[in-house]
Amino acid sequence: MIDHRPALVARCRSATDVATALGAARRGGLPVAVRGGGHSGPGFGTIDGGVVLDLSPMGSVEVDAAGRTARVQGGATLEALDAATGRHGLATPAGVVSSTGIGGLTLGGGHGYLSRRHGLTVDNLLEAEVVLADGTVVTASEDRHPDLFWALRGGGGNFGVVTSFTFRLHPVGAVVCGPTAWPASATADVLRWYRDFLPAQGDDLYGFFATMTVPPAPQFPEAFHLHKACAVVWCYLGDPDDAADVLAPVRALQPAFDGIGQVPYPALQSAFDAVYPAGLQWYWRGDFFRSISDEAIAAHARFAQELPTMQSGMHLYPVDGAVQRVGPGETAWAHRDVTFSEVIIGVDPDPGNAAAIKRWAVDYWEATHPYSAGAAYANFMMDDEGQERVRATYGSNYDRLTEVKAAYDPSNVFRSNLNIRPAG
Repeated sequence: MIDHRPALVARCRSATDVATALGAARRGGLPVAVRGGGHSGPGFGTIDGGVVLDLSPMGSVEVDAAGRTARVQGGATLEALDAATGRHGLATPAGVVSSTGIGGLTLGGGHGYLSRRHGLTVDNLLEAEVVLADGTVVTASEDRHPDLFWALRGGGGNFGVVTSFTFRLHPVGAVVCGPTAWPASATADVLRWYRDFLPAQGDDLYGFFATMTVPPAPQFPEAFHLHKACAVVWCYLGDPDDAADVLAPVRALQPAFDGIGQVPYPALQSAFDAVYPAGLQWYWRGDFFRSISDEAIAAHARFAQELPTMQSGMHLYPVDGAVQRVGPGETAWAHRDVTFSEVIIGVDPDPGNAAAIKRWAVDYWEATHPYSAGAAYANFMMDDEGQERVRATYGSNYDRLTEVKAAYDPSNVFRSNLNIRPAG
């Protein structure tokens, strides 16, 4: 989907390399983009005629198992993070696809299977090493550069290049998890049940709702392959002996497919990797929802029958539980009162289908957006949605973010993102 042509790609191996490349861009008057895991739907990790700071050589993860922390370089993916922490039976909340870059995910907020129990990725961030626009390297935490640390927790890549993150970890071993699926014709009934059921459950139970086409993968019976469906992908963090009772109401709905089992947490994190390899055409749109209205459910049921390609779909991720127990002003992520984070994804390998999958995604989004909270998760937004959408996404924190931007990046060097313009 993205075809930018940089003037230079700087493959950085350290904060010093990043500062050196930034200096070269500044002297040459060239724009800058930062590439972490290369997972950006809008293509913010590259830029025409400018300098790409490519952090992919910086992928190491150092785990302090006794202290339950991990220091993760800015070019690492969730695959590297989960592998390193999983060896110790530890994890931190971070996405649902292992090819995701930890940098972009974290700076946008970060939610995933552990979020109802342990909050957002940024709620578990302890400190960050940051290269500022002038090449200065600083460490941001609650005690050092606290305004910058606040802004990094949800404000995107607007304030500097984060070359390492230090996260709090939690004990997470094997989990009871997997999909339950129903025919697409059941979408309205299952979604109506889901919107009421999940928020009423304890924080140990997580499940995201999806409209999808069943992929021709070995974990699904061949009779279901390429059939349109609705599904919930579950993750239970409590005692495995309790899982059958907790999930009994799910099974009472008589899913056509029940793939729930017990696996190591990193295996769950990588479950979708084969469906979404590198190199696909992607277009996505997102929104937050406090609840899912009957009118929105009717739209979901209609578009579930109209999925344009096998890899296109919609996910509703829960962002309640521990996420809501943080105040709206404690981090740059402002929308602590929402319950669900929606993403609509138009995906296909064929560049000839790019316009069609984008049109479908926008049509779907326009059908559900009137029933939303009016803002979205920054990591599910595109660069063609306009500045008012950016302002809405940061909500009550927007003005403070512009002030932090003016303090740390007054010339708006870091603008290949959902841009927050400097105050003044």
